[in-house]
Amino acid sequence: MCVSRCSRCVGASLLALAVVCAVANALLLLPELKVRFLLEGHVTREATWATGLWSSGFLVVLGAREFLRSDGAPGCCAFRTRMLRQVLYSCACLMCSALCCLVSVTGLVQGPLCLYNVTGGAAWGVPLKPTPYRDTGYLYNRSAWSGVCLKPEGVVQWNVVLFSILAAASGLQALLCAASVVNALLGVVLGRGKVGPVPV
Repeated sequence: MCVSRCSRCVGASLLALAVVCAVANALLLLPELKVRFLLEGHVTREATWATGLWSSGFLVVLGAREFLRSDGAPGCCAFRTRMLRQVLYSCACLMCSALCCLVSVTGLVQGPLCLYNVTGGAAWGVPLKPTPYRDTGYLYNRSAWSGVCLKPEGVVQWNVVLFSILAAASGLQALLCAASVVNALLGVVLGRGKVGPVPV
């Protein structure tokens, strides 16, 4: 497989996944598609960190631009220099996407910030957060999805779906970036040639 073509495919895939991450994180900031929850500070902490926007979004797009330009360098030395830069970009994108994946999984496990009933009335908090005294598997207990949070409406389903999408997309980004590191190293060693079986 041609090293340059592989870099361009990785770059295009990273761009598409970056858009998915940015949209998912933007929606997480707007429960019920209303901005007032964000303005009042009633949005899940991991969503407000916005790693899908700046980490798996903007920073990965910068790296993807470098991958898409991998075939534009004239000459063997210039191509290898660009491949070395791609190794650095790939490592940076790998860390960014892994960070977003970790934050997304944490947000998924912790559960959403919502208004729920306590002994003194209704209060804002994270009622589904794992504790040493309670089963941590709210994700597998769908009765808790609609019976705990009062506001925003459907926030548990909203967070589960969007954090799952964000975790999956950023995890896939991390895998692509890891593959890109290997691909770029092959580009440094082999140049523009095709990677294939050694002729006998």
